[in-house]
Amino acid sequence: MVKKEETLKEKITLGLESKLKISKTQLFAILTALTSTVLIVSNLSSTKMFDFFGTGLVWDGGAILFPLSYILGDITTEIYGFKCAKKIIWTAFAMNLIAVLALFVVQLLPPGPGWENQLAYETIIGFMPRIVAGSLIAFVCGQILNSYVFVKIKKITKGKHLWQRAIGSSLIGDLVDTMIFTTIAFMGTISTMQFAGLLLIAYISKIVGETVLLPVTYGAVNLCKKVVKNEAKSI
Repeated sequence: MVKKEETLKEKITLGLESKLKISKTQLFAILTALTSTVLIVSNLSSTKMFDFFGTGLVWDGGAILFPLSYILGDITTEIYGFKCAKKIIWTAFAMNLIAVLALFVVQLLPPGPGWENQLAYETIIGFMPRIVAGSLIAFVCGQILNSYVFVKIKKITKGKHLWQRAIGSSLIGDLVDTMIFTTIAFMGTISTMQFAGLLLIAYISKIVGETVLLPVTYGAVNLCKKVVKNEAKSI
């Protein structure tokens, strides 16, 4: 009975793998698109601040989705290496810059007759320059550092223990990212206590989130390695 179940499971797994099989180039494009989307949506979400579970400490909405960018970064670095990871980072940076410029141009356009939401639009988008500047600088610095540390840990551990390089790189990358973004985006706009709370909560939440989602990282890495036609070369 057990053997039959295992055989059925193997057939289903092989069937899924054959249907999901894509080239490394296609997978690279998908990871690039996902990383760019996560960055753009996180920046837009960051324009809203909310109370952290009734504590009186503020938290920006971008922190909800942004940790996924580090998971995507780990997947990319694990499969393609540091140089390719940097290409995705800079591509995501460029895509976000295009989105920001487009939104800014739209903001400058005169409102049409009957459209009374110009002030609301400017209230949200008008707050974006500092957030976007902080996010872009923090994203590039944090992500490149994250990938660099990831590769170094992988070499030291000889490719074993994915969790060590995933968490170890995030501890450093997230710290740099959070400090840069919070300082540029919110310094002087909120109280010192709120600033310190936001900095601490944002960093801890990112680490906790990525740790909780570690099984997802493992699963995604394994799936990506199975669906590509050729296994990634060792870094």
